[in-house]
Amino acid sequence: MDVVVVGAGIAGLSCAQALREGGARVRVVERGRVPGGRLASKRYDGRYADIGAAYLVADDPDFTAQVTSWESRGLARPWTTALRVYPGGQETSGPVRWAAPGGLRSLAADLAAGLDVRLSTPITTVPEDADAVVLAMPGPQALRLAPPPAIAIAAGAQTWQPVIAAVLTYPSREWGDLRGAFVNESPLLATVCDDGDRRGDGAPVLVAHSTAALAARHLTAPESAGPILAEAVGELLGITAEPEVHVHRWTYAQPVATTDAAYAVDGRVWLCGDAFGRPRVQTAWLSGRAVARALLG
Repeated sequence: MDVVVVGAGIAGLSCAQALREGGARVRVVERGRVPGGRLASKRYDGRYADIGAAYLVADDPDFTAQVTSWESRGLARPWTTALRVYPGGQETSGPVRWAAPGGLRSLAADLAAGLDVRLSTPITTVPEDADAVVLAMPGPQALRLAPPPAIAIAAGAQTWQPVIAAVLTYPSREWGDLRGAFVNESPLLATVCDDGDRRGDGAPVLVAHSTAALAARHLTAPESAGPILAEAVGELLGITAEPEVHVHRWTYAQPVATTDAAYAVDGRVWLCGDAFGRPRVQTAWLSGRAVARALLG
């Protein structure tokens, strides 16, 4: 079986890995310069900061086994079970959030190892030269490839929200034991994470994620949202220093209309990702694996 997986995010890579393990011939095509998708880390001043997913949560046995494998090789580490909630700043307990000392994209790079991944390879239609094609991407991006009807219906039913991530690098750490925070009732901020804490290097770096409303207003010029987010973080945490600010735009950051199905299929074309279930990294990984298992029979 020859399979083309379009998209080298966590869903596409987990699908390709499982297909390869099952004996299929797989190639992954990715329009970006690096694998990972929203499992993203970007280098600023010689240090990677996580700019996409904030952490991993693992409560599925198969994904837990994957995370345990990463932990055993020093690629992932348990970060925290407690995050603050604003207004108020009280801590709330939850599941273990996993982080990566080398940045979360290092986990995607691990999944990509040994696969035929072709980076910087944009496509405009569904590839014809394969027995099966897996579109591992948000629905709005899949629609651009003119997929068959059932895939177009599933993709069109997805609703996505944008986010602008701001990496804030300070002269020193002024905020004490933060780890991370959910920010409610703010028109500007959705989350703030202590990147130095989750990465384990203690760097004075915070990463803020905007609300969808703020991102929507600044999608065409995301840099203009940087000072707004920096000021909001400073007010929230009582930080007086001015940070160095870098921003990254995520047009399709988070699905808000999801389905309980693990994937969509129409003939030889499949669609998978984190819109197929609760929107998180584990869901994307499981969706890709489900497609691979269905293809392998």
